[in-house]
Amino acid sequence: MIYQYWNHKMETLDRADLEAYQLTQLKKTVKYALETPFYQSRLKAEGIRHEDDIKTLADLRRIPFTTKHDLRGGFPYGFLSIPKEAIVRLHASSGTTGTPTTIYFSQEDIIRWTSFVARSIYAAGCTKSDVFQNMITYGLFTGGLGFHYGGEAVGMMVIPSGAGNTTRQFKLMQDFGTTVVHATPSFLLHVESKMREEGISRETLRLKRAFAGAEPYSEDTRKRIEKLLAIDVYNSYGLSEMNGPGVAFECQCKNGLHLWEDGFIPEIIDPDTLEAIPDGETGELVLTCLCREATPILRYRTRDLTSFYTEPCACGRTHRRLRRITGRTDDMLIINGVNLFPSQIEEVIMSIKEVGNNYLIVVEKEGAMDRLTIKTEVNQDIFMDDTRPLNALKERIRKTLQGMITINPKVELHEHGSLPVSEGKAQRVQDMRPKDV
Repeated sequence: MIYQYWNHKMETLDRADLEAYQLTQLKKTVKYALETPFYQSRLKAEGIRHEDDIKTLADLRRIPFTTKHDLRGGFPYGFLSIPKEAIVRLHASSGTTGTPTTIYFSQEDIIRWTSFVARSIYAAGCTKSDVFQNMITYGLFTGGLGFHYGGEAVGMMVIPSGAGNTTRQFKLMQDFGTTVVHATPSFLLHVESKMREEGISRETLRLKRAFAGAEPYSEDTRKRIEKLLAIDVYNSYGLSEMNGPGVAFECQCKNGLHLWEDGFIPEIIDPDTLEAIPDGETGELVLTCLCREATPILRYRTRDLTSFYTEPCACGRTHRRLRRITGRTDDMLIINGVNLFPSQIEEVIMSIKEVGNNYLIVVEKEGAMDRLTIKTEVNQDIFMDDTRPLNALKERIRKTLQGMITINPKVELHEHGSLPVSEGKAQRVQDMRPKDV
């Protein structure tokens, strides 16, 4: 296979040159950080009063971690390092669980962000001959505009269709010959179900690739989408605190996410001890943004769980690769003393061919004990009035899950299309337990 590079020199730098570039960018970032109300006091307390106090990349460890709590505490301008007149855009989290986290961008920040997204899209094999339909939420959410600008930079015709309204999505695909889409994995599964409901023939679509992100999903889910839609699905990773999409992306090898180390310094730590862990072991990803002047963020605890690949990629890129995000430290469920991640349940469910594309995890309190219920749709070929095979399927799902998570769950089977579908990030977990328990 012939691999294409957006910036061949930067994407294939040897480790020594890449680290030298990182050090230069880190010094610039510390300079910006010293202009912010939040980092002024924090860095000076660690003896960092000037960017030249950073001598090596190892000096990064002198800087304390930054958390979402810090970002919320600094709302609205505690992390701003440039005059307000130099801001050209802001993005913010939804703030549904409290004060939103707000990230500001200068014009140069937008240009740099766009280049990382374009690099990512190009690495997956896209060219200016593609038609790109962006089926993700626009607005304050970074995924919409981030991919939009990146697609335009590659030269693709971009259709800003936004999320939802699958009937209109199909019409756009057919009318304009869409070859690439961007959506959450849960919405891609929903698209396939709606295709069958509306009688849309796959032959009428020119789809080749999909970029899936914004929510964790398993390899079995990727394979299911690829089989159902007959496309290649590429995993993408980003977070609003680090611009949004374009932090890490799969190349055509689809063997891990290349984290663009000229824009971000990654660390993986033990979330309990906060110490670095050996390459290859799973821990919490920590990122330092090197490509933004308006809102510098140092050593941000993402809460995302992953690990580094230790072997090189066949594509020739030298930036380190992340394994698929397996969950978040703050998504972990504790059920009767057992630690459980929703991704473990999804891995089991999506590997069973009789199961449909939608599911829900419900946790309730029954007396002093927790009760775990897995509600899942069956595929369209299963008849709900045939009780014996349904009971057998429920038991098979229950036993498989119990073997994986060591908890004996209750399993409910639902008709295809009966569980609620989210047009944005899928809401897979309903924890109904009292909050003070």
